[in-house]
Amino acid sequence: MNIEIGGLSARSTLRAFITRKMAETFAGLARQPIAVRVGFVDENGPKGGVDIRCGINVDLPRRAPIHVEERAETPRLAFDGARLALETRIQRERERGRSERRRPKKYYLAKRLLMPDETTPKLENAPRRTRRAALRKSA
Repeated sequence: MNIEIGGLSARSTLRAFITRKMAETFAGLARQPIAVRVGFVDENGPKGGVDIRCGINVDLPRRAPIHVEERAETPRLAFDGARLALETRIQRERERGRSERRRPKKYYLAKRLLMPDETTPKLENAPRRTRRAALRKSA
């Protein structure tokens, strides 16, 4: 995994911290990222305020790249917020993939419905809603 950090001085102690935290973030993933780019920009110069933006771009194999960013008063706070957003996004994608694997596919369901089986409920015995009840519920 290649980690590129832009917008900080070469001797900044924040560089080592960022490298360590990015390695921790991707330690549990089955597919390691190809490249991680972390960039810092002071949007309105030395005026102060909430103007330091940290953007993180992650290139994963066979996936769309992930981009998150956060603004804060210091580079450390901006990085912490962006890293938290990145972890949330990765966790959400992991859960989405897990739930897609657990759901039966449409062809499997169609095959199961067409098979004569005593355990499946009979569709013709199911109570039918009247047109009036259907109209009442949808309004």
